[in-house]
Amino acid sequence: DFLGDSPSALILGDNIFYGTGLSDLLLANNNPDGGIIYAYHVHDPERYGVVDFDANGNVLSIEEKPEKPKSNYAVPGIYFYDNSVVEIAANIQPSHRGELEITDVNKEYLRRGKLKVSILDRGTAWLDTGTFNSLMQAGQFVQVIEERQGLKIGAIEEAAFKMGFIDAEQLKKIAEPLLKSGYGKHLLSLI
Repeated sequence: DFLGDSPSALILGDNIFYGTGLSDLLLANNNPDGGIIYAYHVHDPERYGVVDFDANGNVLSIEEKPEKPKSNYAVPGIYFYDNSVVEIAANIQPSHRGELEITDVNKEYLRRGKLKVSILDRGTAWLDTGTFNSLMQAGQFVQVIEERQGLKIGAIEEAAFKMGFIDAEQLKKIAEPLLKSGYGKHLLSLI
């Protein structure tokens, strides 16, 4: 019901994405005819979901943690879908883990010939915080960027303000209860 007739985006909650040009890439892909997944070059693809694709960005296959990967491109946890995702998600069955799997949604788009891939370039950081070690690495990455550059990573209120979804008065109202944390001060500095 929330989506209505709109397209949608899904970002896995334990993933962090950061990089110059990332917002432009995401905006360019936010209204697909079908589904769009992303590809991120890794040296150890057998640890990830792997996508194989042609020169036109058409997905040829997706495999979960393959023994012999068809490419070195992992599928990070960010996806864009047209509105048919509602019907697709409603018709997939829970996996052996008892969960609805995003891989099954992607495979249905692939079966329909409606799954494209977009490459996250070398300047983009993708951090999956699903393990203790990777959570620590992500925390250190965020700390370094925020302290050195004075930026905030993952500040959705900042993005909403810069894109015109909220105005200065709304941003101020959001920021005021957060002043003690320092995050509110950062938001107020944007006005």
